[in-house]
Amino acid sequence: MCVSEGKLPAEDAPSNAESPGPSRVPGPYAILRHRDYVLYTLARNIAVIGQRVTTVAVGWQLYTRTKDPMALGWIGLVQFLPVLILALPAGHAADRFGRKQIVQCAQAVMILSAIALALVSASNAANHWIYLCILVSSLASGFSGPARAAMLPQFVPQVDYEPAIRWSTSMFQVASMVGPALGGWVLAISHGVATPAYLVDAVCGVVAFGLVAMAKMRYGSAPSNRTPVTFESLTAGLRFVWARRIILATITLDLFAVLLGGAVALLPIYATDILKVGPAGLGWLEAAPAAGALCMALALQHLPSIRRPGVAMLWAVAGFGVATIVFGVSRSFELSMVMLFLTGALDNISVVVRSTLVQLLTPNEMLGRVSAVNNVFVSSSNQLGGFESGLVARLVNPVFSVVSGGIGTVLVVLAVAAAWPEVTRFRHDNESKAH
Repeated sequence: MCVSEGKLPAEDAPSNAESPGPSRVPGPYAILRHRDYVLYTLARNIAVIGQRVTTVAVGWQLYTRTKDPMALGWIGLVQFLPVLILALPAGHAADRFGRKQIVQCAQAVMILSAIALALVSASNAANHWIYLCILVSSLASGFSGPARAAMLPQFVPQVDYEPAIRWSTSMFQVASMVGPALGGWVLAISHGVATPAYLVDAVCGVVAFGLVAMAKMRYGSAPSNRTPVTFESLTAGLRFVWARRIILATITLDLFAVLLGGAVALLPIYATDILKVGPAGLGWLEAAPAAGALCMALALQHLPSIRRPGVAMLWAVAGFGVATIVFGVSRSFELSMVMLFLTGALDNISVVVRSTLVQLLTPNEMLGRVSAVNNVFVSSSNQLGGFESGLVARLVNPVFSVVSGGIGTVLVVLAVAAAWPEVTRFRHDNESKAH
């Protein structure tokens, strides 16, 4: 989704451009000529496949062991806290030190965590060891998240930012679709034993580590480690986002929509107790949102740009809430799959709008810290939303948790439209009105 065809204000133009010429190969596939970008994208998404396999296995293992919705909620909280605690220092590190080295070190820790999970599972150790492994992996992922996001503009010239973001989003959705389906298949053939799934994650991590090592960062300036660590430098990303109201509005919309619409966190309960489809069915349920997001991402690659992306995003998030409500009350596996597919397709619109705004309006020297804020507001909301969903499911029931979350998402859309009217006024053919 293209955000603006007009020129960005001079003060907002990214500083990492090398004034490259236009793409030599026209069309939506031109971006694939950048070898290092392709290596980076493959590495990121192979790692995502492994992580999604582990997500399915951990949720299945803990819920079948405990039959307690809060066992799933604790997963979300354990994943959320490292992102919250590390956000500001991780963003600052991404703007001071080698981003590629940060990502590789974190990937190595995540590989070791996956191996540890396999050992814990094989030995039938207590559940707290599973949570500890998740915590270590989340610490590594949380610290590397801003660096990973800030690396993308250094693999392509500025003229290719938007197609690079679109392709990254599309491939991420492919990985998010393949990973859960693969996780469900591995659980099914292993008769519900999670150990093989964790080993698959470790292998994916090794492959991703090697691909990142091969990729070269050819564009933009390297982060400077001469910047002193001060309170002002740590919080610069927060101030930057706060000053650009269109970015703040889209991040806030995503935050509360995902926080309240956390149906995915309860899928092990739906697969086991409500839809009764087993581990293989869980894999398909987990993959359905990513399949919808992939279809939408590919459609956006070929369709004309949306002239009023703010309005489109509001309608998409409202539709996400409605689809969540229908999923919550569904007792049909097929209808549930369709609703999850729609949640992924509609969510993808907001992902592309927000990601494009952040990448285009943020200077390279600030991109790590702004990405860290983005991670806290959006990425971590998935984990915190999982905790909220598990808590409400225990206090009331899973269906109430999902349905009330969908209703809350629709209410958030109305609140954002009222609080930030510039979202509805933002037009594709405007100059950027990010301030």
